[in-house]
Amino acid sequence: MVVALAPLHRKYKIKRIVVSTYQSVTGSGQKGISQLLSERDGVQNQIENAYKHQIDLNLIPQIDLFLENGYTKEEMKMVNETHKILSDNTIAVSATTVRVPVKGGHSESINVTFEQIPQIEEVRNILVNAPGVVLQDSPQESKYPMPIEAEGSDMVFVGRIRKDLFCDHSVNMWVVADNLLKGAATNAVQIAEFIISHFKIIV
Repeated sequence: MVVALAPLHRKYKIKRIVVSTYQSVTGSGQKGISQLLSERDGVQNQIENAYKHQIDLNLIPQIDLFLENGYTKEEMKMVNETHKILSDNTIAVSATTVRVPVKGGHSESINVTFEQIPQIEEVRNILVNAPGVVLQDSPQESKYPMPIEAEGSDMVFVGRIRKDLFCDHSVNMWVVADNLLKGAATNAVQIAEFIISHFKIIV
C-alpha cells in the first residue's frame, strides 16, 4: 500500500486512509496453503489447519489476534507501519484485513483523503513514474490489477483509480502485489530510494 501512496503523499499530503485488504493464504505459510488445497480437493489435511474456519469458498475477516480496541494485530500493524514509513503520525488509518481463498497475492481497496484536491490524471502520471509501481487502469478494456497476474513480480500494481463521488479530496484505488516477493524489506528499500531521490537526501 505505502509504495503506491508515498509519491502521492509527497504531492498532496495524506490526511486519512481507509483500506480493506484481501490477503492470500500464503500469508499464513504452508499451513494456510495446505488447508486451502485440502478443502478444495475434499481430502483430510495432513498438517494442522491455519484457520479455525473453512477457507475454501469463504472469507475470514480476521488476520492475527484481536486486540482490546476491536482491531486485529494485522490491522494495527498497517496503522503503525504507515506512520513509520511515511514519517507522519498524523495520518488517520482505518484498516480491515480479510483472508481470502487465493494461493498468492494480496489485494487492497483503498480510499485515501488528501489535504489538497487531487487531479485524477495527475495521480495517474505520478504513479506511472513512481518506482516499483505499475499502472493498470483501463477498466473499459477490463484491465486492472489481479493477484493471479501479479504473481512472480516484485512490483506493485495499481488500478481502478477514480475520484470519490462525495469528497473532492478523496481518491479510490485498487492495489495488488505478490506478497511473497513484495515483502517488508523490498518495500522499505523502494520507499527509501524514493524519499532519498525526491527529497534530495544525501546518505
